[in-house]
Amino acid sequence: MIGLEALAALAQRAETDGRRFWRKLAAVFARIPFAEEITAAWLCARDPATPPHVRRVLAGAVAYFVLPADLVPDLLAGIGFTDDAAVVALVISTLGRHIRPEHYEAAARRLERLRARG
Repeated sequence: MIGLEALAALAQRAETDGRRFWRKLAAVFARIPFAEEITAAWLCARDPATPPHVRRVLAGAVAYFVLPADLVPDLLAGIGFTDDAAVVALVISTLGRHIRPEHYEAAARRLERLRARG
């Protein structure tokens, strides 16, 4: 399991711009049960009202999801996203109080638009 400090360091090293996040999410969101959570975390990390230390850790979790270097390769059927889900669960259980209802609402809207595009 990757620690919160390692996630923060990963966030600083990785470029987690919106295009890369949305490309990866569009490619895999039908196969991952945590699409809304990772999207809400990304939106919270981009929200200037979120405390900087929280933004860094959330960005690290998103970077771990986006970057191809992974503890368990995402291409492995059935288990490829388990490590990503574990990282997201850890971060949300620790910092989830900062992810506000409006982040989840915006995430749901964005995912609905992604589903509509097919």
